[in-house]
Amino acid sequence: MSDTFSYLLMAWLDPQLLALTALGTLAGIYVGAIPGLSVTMAVSILISFTFSWDINNALALMVGIYVGGVYGGSRTAILLNIPGSPAALTTAFDGYPLAQRGEAGRAIGLSTVMSVIGGFVGVAILAATAPMLSDLALRFAPRDYFLIAVLGLLLVSTLSGKSLARGIFAVALGGVIGLVGMDPVTAQGRFTMGSMNLLGGIHYVVVMIGLFGVAEAFYQLHHLNTIPVKQKVDKIVPSFNMVTKYLPLSLRTSVIGVIVGALPGTGGDIASLFAYDHAKRTVKNPSRPFGEGAYEGLVAPETANNAAVGGAYVPMLTLGMPGDAVTAVIIGALVIHGLNPGPMLMVETPHIFWFTVGNLALANIFLLVFGLTGIKLFSKIVELPKAVLIPLILVLCVVGTYSINSNMTEVYWMLGFGILGYFLKVFGFQMGPIILGVILGPLLDETYRQAMSSVGDNLGEFLLALVANPLSLVLTSVITLVLLGNTPAKRLLMERLSRR
Repeated sequence: MSDTFSYLLMAWLDPQLLALTALGTLAGIYVGAIPGLSVTMAVSILISFTFSWDINNALALMVGIYVGGVYGGSRTAILLNIPGSPAALTTAFDGYPLAQRGEAGRAIGLSTVMSVIGGFVGVAILAATAPMLSDLALRFAPRDYFLIAVLGLLLVSTLSGKSLARGIFAVALGGVIGLVGMDPVTAQGRFTMGSMNLLGGIHYVVVMIGLFGVAEAFYQLHHLNTIPVKQKVDKIVPSFNMVTKYLPLSLRTSVIGVIVGALPGTGGDIASLFAYDHAKRTVKNPSRPFGEGAYEGLVAPETANNAAVGGAYVPMLTLGMPGDAVTAVIIGALVIHGLNPGPMLMVETPHIFWFTVGNLALANIFLLVFGLTGIKLFSKIVELPKAVLIPLILVLCVVGTYSINSNMTEVYWMLGFGILGYFLKVFGFQMGPIILGVILGPLLDETYRQAMSSVGDNLGEFLLALVANPLSLVLTSVITLVLLGNTPAKRLLMERLSRR
């Protein structure tokens, strides 16, 4: 027991580890805030610099960047409607309207505190239930991931605004975009129109930056002479009453974030989508309508995506399976340092597990400190005249897109999606369902084909497996309940009745 506590507090008591965690968290916040500069990219670059370091020093820096980067994407999502990372996608839905109301400082302050709460819940669950959650994640078959993707697509009713028909069209469009490229099974080109440049697919971050960043910049040309809203930055730290008011929602969505994050190959982006949908379904009297600056719509995704960090470490440390792209890179770092990620890690080197738990907790402390600084300066961005702000947004979009793969072709794609997004916004389409389709479309396609292959392409056996396996039965039941509670047909009927 004494050894466990010493490992937990190692990063807290060692000045060098303390400084590296602080540096990583601070750098992660600003890396995450720049569209296109992903946390995965930053951690990948770090491996080449830290492979000769002591393993604890390397992990301290990586953990800090990971925790800070997941949170950092919310800054530009709130201020500019440009999610710095996919995990901040749903943060923009209500965060940006809050900035337009002059409440950017309060929104960023609340998102910081709730992100830290989510982070601590994720760390606590990681420490207490890692073996149990890893066993659950191991039981997920391809058909279960298929069901999760189906459940995710049902979020279209949450993200489509007032028109479900437009939402269904948008998510289908996103699914087609997500499937562009080389077929993972046959290696044949799909929707490539014979172009070699499209065989690698279209990066979803390119689509996201175009639809949210460039489209928003073009759309703001309609309001070029509008006087910028003066931001209220006198109350950055949320009051105790405000935190306690949203604490129950924060705790619920934190659990969602940990569970989704613990499923190999998912991550904070899917966790935040599920959390936002949960908030929209369960909160009866939101502070404002969702999509128009509801604080509940800000709290839910921000707690979930940070809680998913702790969840992503569960399969990585106990099974050797990455919870998301970042932990996949960290697995590589562990292997380079001579460790064996997997079931034997906690037996052979338990100090790595408990050191990581303590380091994650420390990184969340630094996240609270650094997250509540620089907000006044950041908030000034929104107060810039549109003639200055719009070119700034476009420059950020171009730089962020080019930095993904140093490829100008992706910049052209980004501009093309920006033009498409502009016209879609003019005609009342929401961008959220398109990104949902881009993210979940390939997952739906891949897992369905894997599930069908496992039963010899027999549809009857596939359907039987959905109810014969306990885990699949639970997921199938949840999907059925969601459909019965809010069917697309019901929504479309209500829309038509409301027009009469």
